[in-house]
Amino acid sequence: MSESSRGSVRIEQGQKRVRVYYSGELVADTRTPFLVWERPYYPTYYVPASDVRASLIPAGETEHSPSRGDGEVLHVKTATATAERAALRYPDSPLEQLRGLVRVDWNAMSEWFEEDEPVYTHPRDPYKRVDILASSRHVRIELDGVTVAESRQPRILFETGLPARHYLPLTDVRMDLLRPSAMVTHCPYKGAASYWTVDTGKGVHTDVVWIYRAPLPESQKVAGLACFYDEKVDVYLDGELQDRPRTPFS
Repeated sequence: MSESSRGSVRIEQGQKRVRVYYSGELVADTRTPFLVWERPYYPTYYVPASDVRASLIPAGETEHSPSRGDGEVLHVKTATATAERAALRYPDSPLEQLRGLVRVDWNAMSEWFEEDEPVYTHPRDPYKRVDILASSRHVRIELDGVTVAESRQPRILFETGLPARHYLPLTDVRMDLLRPSAMVTHCPYKGAASYWTVDTGKGVHTDVVWIYRAPLPESQKVAGLACFYDEKVDVYLDGELQDRPRTPFS
């Protein structure tokens, strides 16, 4: 497995077959994807230019990165549609491994597949692990001094790089304080989450509770359970108030 780094960027060849589609048309199909950590939280995929099936049309623009150099902005054109400014390549990058690769914008595409399974939001990080454990610890959640959830049967989700998350049965949550939200997020490890806002009568706290109603198979243990952002609520664990963690979600 090859690996290189420059500044905060790490590059590593992946082992999964990766396919990318736009409007039903194949954009790229590679068995040698490269994972590039442009930011510390998760990687993005770069694919060899030889594995790109769509046409790449120069947009006449460049984007500069202190670590990756000058990137040529490209339109991605299939037989039926064009995704404008949806790709980058760095032909003269100081990172030699990037020079023959193309970065296809994740959100501009319609579907991404790792092997034959769709993946959402970003590539799965090979160094991230998710463990979900049943527990009898006493969890109590407070907002504005109001207890909004209390349980002795949480499922605790341990995810590399994030604080432990306490998933609670809905019967242990003050459902009368929850207001449905239009917010939906996606996780490559857990699936699609829908949200609630909490109205304690003393304050309104937007999108602080989520639920995976139909999680991905590896995260089935949290199906139908509610979870609060520890960064935004007061969590008492076995009677002891926990410090609010500092994360990208704070």
